[in-house]
Amino acid sequence: MDEDKKFWMDNDALPRPSTDDLRGRQSVRATFKLSARAIDAMSIVSVHLGIKQKSLFDHLIEDARSLSQIARELEVDKFRPPDRVQKTFVISRRTLSSLDEISKRFQAPRDALVEFSIQRLLPVIEQERERHHRRKEILKDLNHHLADGLKLLNKSKSLLGENDPVFIKLASAIKAMIDAQANVNAFVEKGEIIEEF
Repeated sequence: MDEDKKFWMDNDALPRPSTDDLRGRQSVRATFKLSARAIDAMSIVSVHLGIKQKSLFDHLIEDARSLSQIARELEVDKFRPPDRVQKTFVISRRTLSSLDEISKRFQAPRDALVEFSIQRLLPVIEQERERHHRRKEILKDLNHHLADGLKLLNKSKSLLGENDPVFIKLASAIKAMIDAQANVNAFVEKGEIIEEF
């Protein structure tokens, strides 16, 4: 065998993707009638965790085992979420096929399957809400430490001067703390959306 030939060039070394697999990853648009709460849950988790809604939707619906369990336990006659709103999602073709297949197999409405799949996010939102409260406490403590640090910096400036090595090191540390405080503050502000849910 030619030693310059790479292992991935050997026809037997790696499986080739099929056209069906590649087509399954194409994005399509699908519209569902969902409760405002479900739509908000998708938006909140997407924004708060920095996950694209398409990825989140695909993750929830491609889980065929969970989707089948929801379909089996679904009481169709009781599925009447109040104030259902049409919402269009961009999802993968594979996700839509999986949803359609399970919907037909169990004679369950697609909207209901999507609604209850999204409800699986509620414990995640609750957990993140608790973490958000703890982050706010940490930010409050950080603000106090930063205020104390600024006082110490001003004191060292007046006692030692701006060219003193101790002042310079302290100023560098305070600047790092200011940057950290700004980043934490921005993250906490971004997370405020989770408190309103």
